[in-house]
Amino acid sequence: MRCQLLVASSNQGKIREIRALLPSDITVFSLQDLGLLSPEETGATLRENANLKALQEAKASGMLALGDDSGLEVEALEGAPGVRSARFAGGPPDDAKNRKALLSALDGVPQAQRDARFVCAVTIATPDGVVRTSEGVVNGTILDHERGSNGFGYDSVFLLPDGRTVAELLDEEKNAVSHRSAAIREILPLLRRALAQPDSCWSIQ
Repeated sequence: MRCQLLVASSNQGKIREIRALLPSDITVFSLQDLGLLSPEETGATLRENANLKALQEAKASGMLALGDDSGLEVEALEGAPGVRSARFAGGPPDDAKNRKALLSALDGVPQAQRDARFVCAVTIATPDGVVRTSEGVVNGTILDHERGSNGFGYDSVFLLPDGRTVAELLDEEKNAVSHRSAAIREILPLLRRALAQPDSCWSIQ
């Protein structure tokens, strides 16, 4: 039996990553596929936003839904941009403007003091409101310039311990080490249990 999973996002880079991380017998739909609108991210934390997205879209669609919220936490900025990562430069989300705002905020900060981490919260919700959440983290530092052309968001300024930015990784390499992949690997057994249910692919209790 195939399971239809709604990913509560219209971000095509994110959708592509999540599709690659999930088993092939799970059919993934985006909000755009179903003509649904992205919920407003009003949570005070990444976990709250992931819960909000998953719950709202599960109820709107009648499907099992996956909500995720990711953020960049920079030690020198006391954890900012954090939950505001997608709108760090203000206005509607704009990756290029956000990276520029981040590099400006860190202007003059030496490389040794640019420790940062990517954090991803992933929530699975059913139409009746059942929720499970997982979290993934990857540590690194922030460069003072962009490097690499793959990925999205802050990938081109996030330097991994191996000396490459996330934007310099191949897709399969990123999927092996990213914060999103760690969070999805943790919650994946719930999806597999959902697939095993005889009557409904979203019963994960």
